[in-house]
Amino acid sequence: MPVTMTMSDMTSGPDGGDQTAAPTRGPRASRPKRRTFPPAYKLAIVEQYDRLTDPRERGALLRREGLYHSHIEYWRETLQKASLTALSDKPTGRPSPSPADVKNDRLQKENDKLRAELARTKAALGVLGKAHELLEMLSESADSGARQSK
Repeated sequence: MPVTMTMSDMTSGPDGGDQTAAPTRGPRASRPKRRTFPPAYKLAIVEQYDRLTDPRERGALLRREGLYHSHIEYWRETLQKASLTALSDKPTGRPSPSPADVKNDRLQKENDKLRAELARTKAALGVLGKAHELLEMLSESADSGARQSK
């Protein structure tokens, strides 16, 4: 007779953590948590499901484990595509950027900063150039005034 393994038979919770751990505290503690399953559990359930031939027995297995048929389909497809290690939990959220992307972002920010500094320097040089022209004009007019009074 096949061995039936349920979530309660496991020594740790479905997410690999201790089932007796205190509930999480915080502003989002009351929200439902996404269930995760260890790779060994996924493999055992898929094998057990495939051994059953009667649809009622398969349905009973899914109800007992609190699973959906889509879980079995996805886990079986993943098993066919890759090995057991591919069944491990996938991280959610944004993927971490590659080192090349991080370096590219850093260089882009540095480039933007240098462009802004160059624009300020060009503007300052333009102002200094005009001030130099104005001082030359004042100097020439002062020189011509001094020559006329002699």
